[in-house]
Amino acid sequence: MLIIPAIDIKDGCVVRFVQGKLNKKVYSRDPLQTARHWQSQGAELIHIVDLDGAVSGALKNLDIVKRIAGDLDVPIQFGGGVRTIEAIEKLRGIGISRIVLGTKAALDKDFLKKAFKKFKDGIIVSVDAHIGHVCVKGWQSKTKLGISTFVEFLKNIGFKQIIYTDISKDGTLKGPNVKDTKRILKESKMQIIVSGGISSLDDIYKLKLLERQGVTGIIIGKALYEGRFTLKQALKLT
Repeated sequence: MLIIPAIDIKDGCVVRFVQGKLNKKVYSRDPLQTARHWQSQGAELIHIVDLDGAVSGALKNLDIVKRIAGDLDVPIQFGGGVRTIEAIEKLRGIGISRIVLGTKAALDKDFLKKAFKKFKDGIIVSVDAHIGHVCVKGWQSKTKLGISTFVEFLKNIGFKQIIYTDISKDGTLKGPNVKDTKRILKESKMQIIVSGGISSLDDIYKLKLLERQGVTGIIIGKALYEGRFTLKQALKLT
């Protein structure tokens, strides 16, 4: 199971959101240095989100991401504002290992089928949900699309793995949504990277217990930045 540190970029700085709303605390003004830090601590994959891009629908921090991808040895997983085939190709071209799709995946099924056919495991869909429904456009807009319906659609296309984020938990340090994670695992039989709410090593342990059922990774942001535990401590549990 992978422990995946998150780097959320807004206006060129590393920040954190709480339930989709900006936490004004800036953790770093140098995302590249932050990425280097996580690599030095043992990260095997780093999750980067362009928050400006997620809201606007266009890549806004591409230069920063390009520098990170060119500097690091570990793979980069990137999302935020990726809504065209051309954007995916551009990101792949600068060395991004896997591109995360969110808004476009939920709103345009034909696009998603085309993207999967072309890029296969080079893309992954983030199922970002609030009270059972998928949210889009930087989590600012809730759709009528239910989690189970969306996940089943992804499975039918051919996806084997998804990212699942409970927005109500994200950035709160109140623990992940283990109940819904178990439900999705049972219903879909898909692999899941869990995101949102991780607050302690105990939270990681609880998700580690679901590894055989399909939890393959945990994305962690605020808990690491707030010093609840270190990345090295988290990695020891895996």
